[in-house]
Amino acid sequence: MRTSAVRITSVAIQNFKNVRSGTLVLDNKRNPYQASILGLYGQNGSGKTALIEAMEILQCALRGLPIPKKYAEFINQEADSASFCFEFRVDLPEGPVEVSYEFKILAKDEEPDKNYGVSLQLGKKVCVDHELLKCPILSGSKSRVGRLLDTEGDDFVSPETKKVLLVGGEKQTCQELTLAKQITKISSRSFLFSREFLMAIRANVQKEASLGSVSPELEYYSELIESLVEFGNRGLFVINTANSGLISLNAQPFVFKVGDTQMQAHGELMIPLSDPVLLGAMEKDLVAKIIDKMNIVLVQMVPGLTIGIKELGKELMADGKEGCKIQLVSRRNGREIPLKNESEGIKKIISVLQLLIVVYNQKSITVAIDELDSGIFEYLLGEILRILSEKGKGQLIFTSHNLRPLETLYRGFVAFTTTNPDCRYTQIRNVKSNNNLRDLYYRDIMLDELNGNLYEHTRNSDIALAFREAGSGYAS
Repeated sequence: MRTSAVRITSVAIQNFKNVRSGTLVLDNKRNPYQASILGLYGQNGSGKTALIEAMEILQCALRGLPIPKKYAEFINQEADSASFCFEFRVDLPEGPVEVSYEFKILAKDEEPDKNYGVSLQLGKKVCVDHELLKCPILSGSKSRVGRLLDTEGDDFVSPETKKVLLVGGEKQTCQELTLAKQITKISSRSFLFSREFLMAIRANVQKEASLGSVSPELEYYSELIESLVEFGNRGLFVINTANSGLISLNAQPFVFKVGDTQMQAHGELMIPLSDPVLLGAMEKDLVAKIIDKMNIVLVQMVPGLTIGIKELGKELMADGKEGCKIQLVSRRNGREIPLKNESEGIKKIISVLQLLIVVYNQKSITVAIDELDSGIFEYLLGEILRILSEKGKGQLIFTSHNLRPLETLYRGFVAFTTTNPDCRYTQIRNVKSNNNLRDLYYRDIMLDELNGNLYEHTRNSDIALAFREAGSGYAS
């Protein structure tokens, strides 16, 4: 079944961490830019990382994976659930289609393992609830947006007409999916994008195909669903502070040869920057070829610097095959040192470089990076983002404290957090093309001229007094 390019056009978050309500529009309507860039700025603890974590939750949902139980603790204490709404543009051959996916996460008590009895470590886990998928309903013009799939209610999904169209009306299938819905709730997974539900849709599509032809409605709706699944598995990448020490090498299909055999790799492959890793022959060959591609860009960003692979010896892998232990090294001025000994800024650039290459070259790629500026020289950061925004094709979402990009990015590519938890995100409007957005942001912080709620003010005298009080009793 074919899939189509997907791009996120907006994100709405409610009752998640310190965001009671916040909406960000990511769609780029400015010509001739093809890329979609969004840099989120704001003071510490104002909701920037919440956006990246919402993207990680979306990624888990679309991939049918359990949402990490840590997010059960992130639901706002004043609410019973956190809500998310993601809007997408799916570029079908017939034209773009707007699709939205809404869902809630609830915190539920973990159940004891029946094999081991009650555990003292029981806590909360996530339950995905009230999933709603909306799109233009096929009715000739495809202009009326309505419910495609809704998990709220006693049935495993509604409306009835769409349920029968997508999975058929066989009693056994419906019973199996009703049970699957309960299992996905227990296992912290999305039902709409679960393996069980997707397999039922695919089986129904194959059944119709075997009878002669697939109905236009079934083909249309199933293609939209499959496009979102493909996007979650191969088009959406989230880099947070926990995995920033890894190079993601699974961001694009890569054709390479092992001997005389041509192979295409497209799966999970994360290489640590600091520690040795054991790889099979095919994986090692893939890593070497992708690093060669990365070096083409890296040497332009940091003159004279390239990275490579140091083979540390052969070891037996878990599957009984022989593997090679490798470690990443940096090479500069004829010297080779372990990459772990490089500066944090160099390691940050290397960890995200492969993803930035893909954002530059591919349309249906979305990369979300928390603290993109960490350790990177501000002038270089601004130039990288300028290049990606003006000449790239994909989508980049990032948070940053470094304000240099405000001087290089188009103002529509920048958003700010506010001090209002009920309207947590905003963009500065009515900015002239010759205005310096960085200066305007600073001025608004100091004078409250524009939005008036971009910064919760601190007083230097109070900070100084607090330092003095905290230090009382220390020897001078």
